[in-house]
Amino acid sequence: MNQSVPLRLSGVDHTARPTWKLRETIEFYRDTLGLPLVHTISARGWGPESHPDFLHFFFDSGNGSTIAFFYYLGEPRPQERPLMPPTPDDHVFDATHTAWLTDSPEKLLAWKEMLEAKGVEVSSATQHEVIESIYFRDPNGYFIEITVKLRELQSLDARDAALTLEAAITAEQIASDRAGRVQEIDTVWQEKGRLLSEQCGIKSDGPGIFVPALAEFASLVDAARRNSEYRVSQPSPGYFLIESNEALEFNRRELGLKPAIWYGLFTGGLCGRIDTFDKDRVRIVEQ
Repeated sequence: MNQSVPLRLSGVDHTARPTWKLRETIEFYRDTLGLPLVHTISARGWGPESHPDFLHFFFDSGNGSTIAFFYYLGEPRPQERPLMPPTPDDHVFDATHTAWLTDSPEKLLAWKEMLEAKGVEVSSATQHEVIESIYFRDPNGYFIEITVKLRELQSLDARDAALTLEAAITAEQIASDRAGRVQEIDTVWQEKGRLLSEQCGIKSDGPGIFVPALAEFASLVDAARRNSEYRVSQPSPGYFLIESNEALEFNRRELGLKPAIWYGLFTGGLCGRIDTFDKDRVRIVEQ
């Protein structure tokens, strides 16, 4: 094999998780969601004596991928989780979830209506920057998402993602050196603002906001341009910088932003300190 050719993955083959509810799981995925059952493995353990006999069954989840479950024979069922609504109340448990793609907002609404007609509790549609999603739970309480893309990802998304994670790693290292941990996302936003300011060759202690030149944040830039006390520049390709000699203030409803985008408003980077940030109003002051 030519080692100079970079390896590339060809998409997700399957995701898998355990189930202790055999009949309910089959009926939910096959009958409620309409996913064809395409394969089952039945085996006497898998080598180690401690490994129980099991069934491993797969449902077609589209485009050649499957979702699979392990049903361990004789395995004691863990303590039943309380019935949870389709909201991420248990953020650790719900971080592991499956998200399926549909191809239009109309199809997303149709999925919601179909599931609710079959008695499934479904969340309201939630917009997250580049996607809009609905959520529900399977018989084991696993979080499931159906989502639609609001726009295609751009090269700026990848650049901005790398810068965000660089800022997070740096912030974590600084905190670790001081025997602490990063507790608030503000710390990451401030470090990203510092990195971008450094890249642009500017010094800003705030109040200021770096805003990626992406559609979901356009109303923020437009509002700043309408305010004679704010300055809007583009010191780096792909980023606007909103500054003021006094505090910067914005209102969510005036910007027309959904809550999920509002709470990630400073993902581009922050210069200064957040003085107020509630569900409708934000105020940024000097560091």
